Amino acid sequence: MLRLFFPVFAAGLLFTAAHATEGFVPREDGAVLHSASGFACPEKIGPFERDASGRREEGDYCAYSAPSGLYGTVKLRPLPATYDPVSLLASEFRKIEGMGGHVITETVQPVGPDGAAVPVFLRTYEMARLDMLTYRTQFASAAIGGWAVEVTVEYAFPRDKEDQTAFVTAVYGEAIKDMVPTP
Repeated sequence: MLRLFFPVFAAGLLFTAAHATEGFVPREDGAVLHSASGFACPEKIGPFERDASGRREEGDYCAYSAPSGLYGTVKLRPLPATYDPVSLLASEFRKIEGMGGHVITETVQPVGPDGAAVPVFLRTYEMARLDMLTYRTQFASAAIGGWAVEVTVEYAFPRDKEDQTAFVTAVYGEAIKDMVPTP
């Protein structure tokens, strides 16, 4: 029995260590905690379920998807000396524009719970039209607690607009709760 327990226990330690080295630590409630920033990526956000978390060259991320075909990604990266969301997201914009996307809106809006909302840069691209749906990609970015918190959502308008808005609002609400706001 002990021989069986040890390999399972060791595998569990390696799994936990792998997550810790990727910048995230699993929590008992199913969320994964980004240890550097304090941001927790919940297991579910509305219809979205977390598929992955880890580290990429451009920042640490949590990826989500929903059964209807919505995709959301939360990316965290240390805030540069001068915060400029357009510059931070420039490579993402080039990729989308290279695929034929064109900007339909760009704004800065307060997002988050009343009394604690943060200004969030939002740029939405139209990617394609099919029947009554328009396929869109929205990029969002805000400076919170020494971190750039970026959200990307791919969705069908108007069908998924409510879920898309709820995802962005929930992510920034979580960031405001978990991270120390930047003055």
